[in-house]
This record gives sequence, C-alpha cells and structure tokens, in this order.
Amino acid sequence: MMGPKRQFEMIYPPIIKQYLKAIEPRYWSFIRDSLEAQLRFEPDSEARNSKPLKRPAVFGAKWKVRFGPNNRFRAFYRIDYGEQEVVILAIGEKTGNRLVIGGEEIEL
Repeated sequence: MMGPKRQFEMIYPPIIKQYLKAIEPRYWSFIRDSLEAQLRFEPDSEARNSKPLKRPAVFGAKWKVRFGPNNRFRAFYRIDYGEQEVVILAIGEKTGNRLVIGGEEIEL
C-alpha cells in the first residue's frame, strides 16, 4: 500500500513579480494555478510537459514545465527535497523559437 503523496511548498521569489509583468495580467492566476496543480505533489515526475534539463539552464534551473494555451508558458524551477519546496526561478512566454522572460529574450 502506498502512503500519501509528499506535498511540496511552492516558493515564488520576489523577482517572479518582475517576470510576470511581461505577461498579460489576465494569465497571472492561470499561471499560478497551473504551477500549483502540476508541481505541488510530484515536481520531479518526468512527463510530456515537465522535464529535467540536460544541463542547468536559465537562472540555475534544473527542471522546466510548459503549460497554457499551445504550451506558450514556461516555468523553470529547482527542487529542495530537504525543505520540501519547489522554487520557481523564472516564468516566461515562448512563441515559436523565442523565449521571453521579464521582457528579455533568453537563449536556451
């Protein structure tokens, strides 16, 4: 019999507010709700929309998750197992091959 799933606390550092300002406000609660739903219990579960990064990428992230209409949003995060936390390091919007975080294009 399996025990209850571990629940992780979602951590949004202050810089995340700056990144969100580059995204239409109508998406803000959708972004928060999507991240909470996808990452709160199994942030290290590899799936179609969440994957570990082959090498630490933007902002030192080790994982990324994509979500939203046409998977247009990307969140980069790390997992702190000791504290049971998922730390969101960046949130951006991807259109075609362009990823924009906080109004700046980021190379992956």
